[in-house]
Amino acid sequence: MTSAFLSALGGRIAERWLTLLALPGLLFVAAVTTATVLGHEHAADVGKLRTWLDTLAASPASRSIGTVALVALGVLLVAAAIGAAAQALGAGVELLWCAEPRGHLLRRLADRRLRRWRAADAAFRAALVTAGRARLAGADDADRLAGLAESRFAERDRIAAASPRHPFGMGDRLAAPGQRLWRAYRLDLAAAWPRLWLLAADGTRAELHAARLRFGAAARLCAWGGGYLVLGVWWWPAALIGIASVAVGLHRGRAAADAFAELTEALADLHVRDLAAALGIDSAASLDRALGERLSRVLRKPG
Repeated sequence: MTSAFLSALGGRIAERWLTLLALPGLLFVAAVTTATVLGHEHAADVGKLRTWLDTLAASPASRSIGTVALVALGVLLVAAAIGAAAQALGAGVELLWCAEPRGHLLRRLADRRLRRWRAADAAFRAALVTAGRARLAGADDADRLAGLAESRFAERDRIAAASPRHPFGMGDRLAAPGQRLWRAYRLDLAAAWPRLWLLAADGTRAELHAARLRFGAAARLCAWGGGYLVLGVWWWPAALIGIASVAVGLHRGRAAADAFAELTEALADLHVRDLAAALGIDSAASLDRALGERLSRVLRKPG
């Protein structure tokens, strides 16, 4: 049984290494090689690249098995090193997406988002008042004004669902469940979360874990996109790959953040009373501020 477990573990490690490090790294090594051979002037010259490959294959060194093996090993090691660097950069992208407004630049970005949100909120409220008055007056364009108010609401919601506090939207989205639960029930989600996690069903935890993995994968895709953007200085098609990768990574990151936040809030809504019962707190009544405050006091363990 031990040998079977170690064999399965080794297979998973090899698969993860191949998927996360080697394959993306090999693609990047191939792009770097292509950029070196072609450059901007011959960016799409497939014939020149084919001629270079033919010359390389005809060289005496290519007939030596030892040389080929060493070169292949070196390429794999370089690809793995590049992949590890991209993973580290992806972790940095995650931290940036969730960063607090500390430092001059991040504070300016947070203030800019707040100003945009307030302007969009004022436009939405003005459109809502206008639509309400038109509806009461029976105006012919009441439906059009109601649609305009809905579009203004969507524009505000694209910035943030509530008054933004973070430099980037994903930070606000991930912080929103804690803020809403505190406003609604005075529940400290940060203190309650480890216990709620233990009470969650395996399927729920699997869904949350999958959303978390998608968020990390989106950040790594943005990191790879940044690498291709840098490579675009020498070979312009790489810049197109970089732009597409960053755009897709941002879209996937927002989707993963939305899914994780929704699942987090749903888990809290469904299991807060179970948590109260597990802690010996009377939860016969519905979830309200009184129960949330009692839970928060117990979980914070004041000295």
